Amino acid sequence: MKQIIETIAKSLVDVPGEVQITEIDGDKTVIFELRCNPKDVGKIIGKSGKTVGALRTIVSSMAAKQGRKAVLEVVD
Repeated sequence: MKQIIETIAKSLVDVPGEVQITEIDGDKTVIFELRCNPKDVGKIIGKSGKTVGALRTIVSSMAAKQGRKAVLEVVD
């Protein structure tokens, strides 16, 4: 899951070298923290949060196949 988030995020931003994904793994939940250049945060979030919403949907559905829950957070 981490690799897919990273690939999608890097294709959206202007500075792909600054995209970092931190994975915090729990028993039934995994949290992904996405960090990027402050100028690119708006591109990750998208208009009305639609881009980050789509990313969260992808991550959640992948986690559901494994019987887990996933959370994607965009960290400033």
